[in-house]
Amino acid sequence: MQLNTNVTEFILLGLTQVPVRKLIVFMTFLFFYLAMLLGNLMIITTIKTSWALGSPMYVFLFHLSLSGTCLSTSVAPRIIVDALLKKNIIFFSECLIQVFSLHLFGCLEIFILILMAVDRYVAICKPLHYTTIMSPRVCAVLVAVAWVGSCVHSLAQIFLALSLPYCGPNVIDHYFCDLEPLLGLACAGTYVVNLLLVSNSGAICTVSFVLLMFNYVVILHSLRNHSAEGRRKALSTCISHISVVVLFFVPCIFIYTRPATTFPMDKMIAVFYTVGTALLNPLIYTLRIAEVKNAMRKLWSKKLISDLR
Repeated sequence: MQLNTNVTEFILLGLTQVPVRKLIVFMTFLFFYLAMLLGNLMIITTIKTSWALGSPMYVFLFHLSLSGTCLSTSVAPRIIVDALLKKNIIFFSECLIQVFSLHLFGCLEIFILILMAVDRYVAICKPLHYTTIMSPRVCAVLVAVAWVGSCVHSLAQIFLALSLPYCGPNVIDHYFCDLEPLLGLACAGTYVVNLLLVSNSGAICTVSFVLLMFNYVVILHSLRNHSAEGRRKALSTCISHISVVVLFFVPCIFIYTRPATTFPMDKMIAVFYTVGTALLNPLIYTLRIAEVKNAMRKLWSKKLISDLR
């Protein structure tokens, strides 16, 4: 594809241009990003080192924490650094890399949430066939498919971005590069590209959310035949999953299922699904899933004892 553009760099306006507010943004995002890293790395390390967390649900939780960490890392460090600079410049190639990584790990998180929902459905509704259906080999194949599908989706975003000419202006009223803000800078008609964007990212978000909600409705309905203890444990796990699904999908649907128009609240909503969800995931799972909490406590208590020795 021939790239028809005179623009070699973009200027990101960020969340604010007021110096005092930029300092607040710096401190806030630095704290949130470090907290997100700590929480997700604890989950990743705990799952990788604990034999008790070898079931498919925790394999998927590992990849969920990994995708959330990478998604935030594709955005948050840039926000933190830009908050200290007077002029925030990002080169065209860097912008495309950010678009690719943002959609790669965002789409991966969607697919992993779907796999986690499927895992819970099989575990609760088909318990006798669980080990056969969700075997380690099947889980590995499903995760590999999720990664490949995410790459295909991200490459489609890059294809759409490169199909547009950029002649100027080069100011992006956002704090990161995404296809929607870029559409406003293209010096050509963007109707078709915007339609493809909505039918791609928007459809993935909306259809996935509807399927996930339907899946959990079926699961919750099936719990009426379980014992009180079984219902309690299943409800605890499902509520954790539903919370994460709602927190992640609602902002994404708001951003990607409408025409290429911007609203004042877009930046704050984008902050929530690019950084906030990855920060909340460890809190939701460690507080509501007893196995993760117990394994984490055992691992880090052993680590502390070994360090003291």
